[in-house]
Amino acid sequence: MTQRIRDFLRNRRDAGHDEAPCLVVDLEVVRDNYTTFAKALPDTRVFYAVKANPAPEVLALLAKLGSCFDTASVPEIEMVLATGCTADRISYGNTIKKERDIARAFALGVRLYAVDCKAEVEKVARAAPGSKIFCRILSDCVGAEWPLSRKFGCEPAMAADVLEHAHRLGLEAHGVSFHVGSQQRNTNAWDRALTQAAAVFRECGERGINLAMVNLGGGFPTKYLKNVPTVKTYGAAIFRALRKHFGNRIPETIIEPGRGMVGNAGMIETEVVLISKKSEEDDVRWVYLDIGKFGGLAETMDESIRYPIRTPRDGDALAPCVLAGPTCDSADVLYEKQPYPLPVSLEIGDKVLIEGTGAYTATYSAVAFNGFAPLQTFHI
Repeated sequence: MTQRIRDFLRNRRDAGHDEAPCLVVDLEVVRDNYTTFAKALPDTRVFYAVKANPAPEVLALLAKLGSCFDTASVPEIEMVLATGCTADRISYGNTIKKERDIARAFALGVRLYAVDCKAEVEKVARAAPGSKIFCRILSDCVGAEWPLSRKFGCEPAMAADVLEHAHRLGLEAHGVSFHVGSQQRNTNAWDRALTQAAAVFRECGERGINLAMVNLGGGFPTKYLKNVPTVKTYGAAIFRALRKHFGNRIPETIIEPGRGMVGNAGMIETEVVLISKKSEEDDVRWVYLDIGKFGGLAETMDESIRYPIRTPRDGDALAPCVLAGPTCDSADVLYEKQPYPLPVSLEIGDKVLIEGTGAYTATYSAVAFNGFAPLQTFHI
């Protein structure tokens, strides 16, 4: 937690405005993170993944710093353009798009689109003629704490056919993309993916199609309970892999950091609503907070992301707890398979701090489920 966040929360309490859970994001941390990414991969363009945190304050800052943007929908494109950023710095990176949304993006000036099948290529060809496209390929995501499913991407062997289809329809077959899985702590994950990307480049070259770009995706982690490698370490590993698979003809590259850009910039303050047991013999207590899966902590699903939690009673004896949210949905349990150690002295009404929550929290917050308001958010 930065001193700026600490001061903001203290002033908020002093003013009597701490009645609801809130997320506070320190923009100075976001600024530092962008600079770190830009230095770690100096020849790679940064396309911030807007879905991680689309707050106008975050987008405006990154636009001013020179970032490009990976968007998943027309509203995200419009939010980026509202900062004054030009459309040539925007990628429409979702492989599942309505044709009318492609047409709207094209009208707004976007010329870079993701695809992973021939049907999507045909939509882009009709609605955004002459645009650049890149084909997303599947990745095994080994080493990621939040692995991705097979929802996005095609088998690498199919990618050349997709790109050739785009070429024949008058689109510019621009490159290949992949995603090694969110919160990827294995720096060698990009090496495996680049093996496949290079094979697609060769196959397309044999068909007379010269690809120019590799989208290295996201996956860059933020620190939760486990230490993670530095961005500089990732940059060095990725550059080695590029030299290994492309030699001296390294293509244009882009990265799409989301979690790694804003995750460590945010902190959620929440309140203990109830502490109970299910039987007198239970060793494990249930601790209910005023925020849960539907209030912004959706990434606790399957207990994939385990956030660092701070309490005012840290240093006291610990005991295992099941951590749960306040709603009437039985799925609103954060940590049960692996109970969370919290102070035995923890009491109802205590304020609890959840660290590393700058990404994928406010955007996951439901609108008034059970009457609970969306997560209140401040950017400082």
